[in-house]
Formats: sequence, C-alpha cells, structure tokens
Amino acid sequence: MALRIPTISSSHGLASSPAVFLAVGSSWASSAAAAVQKRSLLLSTTTSETRGGGVAPVRSSGLETTSVGVRAEAITGQVTEVNKDTFWPIVEAAGDKVVVLDMYTEWCGPCKVMAPKFQEMSEKNLDVVFLKLDCNQDNKPLAKELGIKVVPTFKILKGGKVVKEVTGAKIEELAHAIDTVKSG
Repeated sequence: MALRIPTISSSHGLASSPAVFLAVGSSWASSAAAAVQKRSLLLSTTTSETRGGGVAPVRSSGLETTSVGVRAEAITGQVTEVNKDTFWPIVEAAGDKVVVLDMYTEWCGPCKVMAPKFQEMSEKNLDVVFLKLDCNQDNKPLAKELGIKVVPTFKILKGGKVVKEVTGAKIEELAHAIDTVKSG
C-alpha cells in the first residue's frame, strides 16, 4: 500500500504535483500519514462566494487565495503560521486588532522553549492575532523587511505598523508589551 502526499509550494499552499509516494509501515511513513491527516483537517477547502466583482476566492485554513493574490482572515485564539506571501494580507485583515508576530528558526533553542508559551498566550488573549514566521531562506525578504537581527524576536503591530518589539525568550516582557499596546 502507498500513501500519496502532496508537496507544499512555498507561495501557493498545496501543489497538485509532483506527489511523494511512501511505503506504509515504517515509523517515518506513519508519522507522515499522521501529519497528512492533520493537514487535511486544517486545509479542508471550500469555495466561498465571489466578492467585489469577479474573482472567486478559495478558503483554506483561514486563508483565501485568488488568481490575483492572497486575502486572509485574522484568526484569534490560536497561532497561525505565516510566510512572506500571507503575512501582510493577514495583518491588513486584522484591522485595529493587535497582531503579535513570533519570528523564529527551526534550529533555535530559545525559540523552541517559547513556542508552547506563545501558543498558551494566544489561547488566553482572544482579542489578539498571534502569528509565527519561520525566518528561513524562503521568508528571508520579509524577515529583512521587518529588521530581524536575532531570534526569537516578537513584533507587535497595531493598525498595520510595528509599535513594539521584544527580543529573546522573555515571556513576561512580551506579555507586558502586549498589554501595553492593547490598553493604549
């Protein structure tokens, strides 16, 4: 038996080809199958109504992709992974809501320590949009645009502009900065 796993395109979500075929039975294949099952739950795709004169967007896990570009919804109560293509549309969709961006890398120890704390913070602050950006090679242009120098870095935005920044694994400082922006 083989398991077909679609590849991920860096800028457009799921790609239809090429596909990867795995022999089911190895522990890696089982992990991959679990990941695919989770991804399929997150990426259940439905067509939404046509907006503003013509392009019918497709919704996928809170993001809408169109032939023109990416429109997005700002989701609260969870951490949403963004990339160079989805970040600004989500910030724009957030409107006047506070947006907190966790800029991390896969190899960063302090980033791994902060991840569950950041998730917990997102579940408690239901009026704030929490995002995370892997500062890998694909997202380097956005990381550079946002002026990242060290990871983890947390950027707090309001009205589409960065208003505060916290660097390092400082959860109390981050919580205080978020509260300050929310109340101001």
